[in-house]
Amino acid sequence: MSEQNLRGDDLLDALESGAVRVAEPDGDGGWRVNTWVKDAILDLFRTTGIVAKGLEGEPGLFRDKEPLDVRRFDAASNVRVVPGGSAVRRGAHLGEGVVCMPPMYVNLGAFVGAGSMVDSHALVGSCAQVGAGVHLSAAAQIGGVLEPPGARPVIIEDGAFIGGGAGIYEGVLVRRGAVIAGGVQLTASTPVYDLVHERERTGSREAPLEIPAGAVVLPGTRPVKSAWGRERGLAQACALIVKYRDERTDEGTALEEALR
Repeated sequence: MSEQNLRGDDLLDALESGAVRVAEPDGDGGWRVNTWVKDAILDLFRTTGIVAKGLEGEPGLFRDKEPLDVRRFDAASNVRVVPGGSAVRRGAHLGEGVVCMPPMYVNLGAFVGAGSMVDSHALVGSCAQVGAGVHLSAAAQIGGVLEPPGARPVIIEDGAFIGGGAGIYEGVLVRRGAVIAGGVQLTASTPVYDLVHERERTGSREAPLEIPAGAVVLPGTRPVKSAWGRERGLAQACALIVKYRDERTDEGTALEEALR
């Protein structure tokens, strides 16, 4: 069976192993979306029924699409899932050494690279791509996307740090080693002001926002444009690149091997 003919359990197995990905590096510094994978996932939803599912002796506790069970991990996977309400859906890839702190959730089609940490209340949405050695702090939300099939998922490259309560949505690309501080909210069209290089970074749904490698991003505000709003001191949310990684940043965001 060729890759693009994968369906059902064969597709889910390939996604879980990492042999097939919704998006992957194109070898030239960019990312390529494999639309056929999204089409196949959507076809799975269209062609399968909803059945009763159970966990821990509760035979009818949940209802979901028939192939989409909750994943189970053995010693060979070297994935650590701590007890307490976490779930990794069938068709999601977790690399060796990933740690999952409860409660957290990784959805169908997502990819989480080796040695990453998915902390409590963090979400890795459908088809999101998270690199190796990434820390998703407590309550971080990595948005998912299945439709349209050509839309780029959220991508977090290797070594990035996503702070507590941060939200990354609508295909935003966070480059290698970037630090997104707690509370920052990034969408395709969020304005990001680079205070180091004195430039504004923007994106759109067609060309989503990119955060440069090593950037340290904090939440900020900017004055509203209307005179009425300015008179009242109103401001809109934005994000600020206040510096690029240095030794002090590395010390503050280092992953502790003992926790793995």
